[in-house]
Amino acid sequence: MYKLVSAADKDSVALMEEFNQSHPKGHFAQSFLWAAVKDNWQNGAVLSLDGEGRVRGAMLLLFRKLPLGLSIMYSPRGPVCDVHDREVLKDLFDGARALAKKHGSYVFKIDPDVLSSDEEFVSLMRDFGFRLPEDSKNFEGIQPRYVFRLPVAGKSEEDLLAGFESKTRYNLRLSVRKGVTVKFFPGDGDVPEEELDAFSRLMETTGERDRFIVRGKEYFRKLLKVMGSHARLYMAYADGERIAGTVAVQYGDKVWYLYGASANEKRNLMPNYQLQWEMIRWSLEAGCRIYDFRGVSGDLSEDNPLYGLYRFKKGFNGDFCEFAGEFDLEYGKLTARVMNFAEKVFRRLRYRKRMGKESGNG
Repeated sequence: MYKLVSAADKDSVALMEEFNQSHPKGHFAQSFLWAAVKDNWQNGAVLSLDGEGRVRGAMLLLFRKLPLGLSIMYSPRGPVCDVHDREVLKDLFDGARALAKKHGSYVFKIDPDVLSSDEEFVSLMRDFGFRLPEDSKNFEGIQPRYVFRLPVAGKSEEDLLAGFESKTRYNLRLSVRKGVTVKFFPGDGDVPEEELDAFSRLMETTGERDRFIVRGKEYFRKLLKVMGSHARLYMAYADGERIAGTVAVQYGDKVWYLYGASANEKRNLMPNYQLQWEMIRWSLEAGCRIYDFRGVSGDLSEDNPLYGLYRFKKGFNGDFCEFAGEFDLEYGKLTARVMNFAEKVFRRLRYRKRMGKESGNG
């Protein structure tokens, strides 16, 4: 059977958090903490319970409100369960449908922590009526489809260093030798305003250089505060200057590298290698199973502008993972068709406006 859960139901939320953090499919984006970070979306959740009332599946849901009383329902990296258990999946999807009616959702999107090679899961999604993901190689979805993941369970720092490519080890040591230092600031502590200011400026610089839209300082302040001890801001320094920074999240048995930024100057000091190493060390200290470098392109041709990002992350010798992708369950076919077209137009216009501003043509 399923149970609908709201953020106000503290007991059920606590059960869900405990289940999420202990499950191999657990993910920070399936936590009500993340729902509080994404407070411009409404939220809810579904639990699947066995005959004795124990949690056997959980799924956080976010609702993005649209005109005309409509919404998009989205479960980031959900569900958290045995993804081959048809009965549990039915519970969760039935509960999601009930919440979709309440929120006027015309489509339900999931991008689960399931590899593309899992044909059994893909077949189940087809049986439940989901539209299978489109073939995408870059960052077309809400979450990255391609990531690098480094298994860290049972390994020492020496084991991991020995597994890195020789160029990665060299650049890491170069960073240390050239005097780069790294500090971290936990979300449940006092994150100095000057560090947040510096990280925000570095994000703006990186966005302009690499041509992507960036989050503002207040978003990072909120992320760190809400995620608390689960989040850290890392900053790299050289000659008294802040030259790079990252934000990472630890939840359950994983650490994720979420955001990274660097100055245009002193990139030759390789601060990003040392930042990655310090976040990997956090995963070891926390007894994690996986360190997740997050997104890369699935287009591995060397002329791809994103190839450099792939090469950088590949150097740490993680596993190149392709997720099954973003599945859609449309509750109203005609409405979904119209709204999907409008969404694509909006994204295209927003991107062109941003690129126009950056090139001085906006």
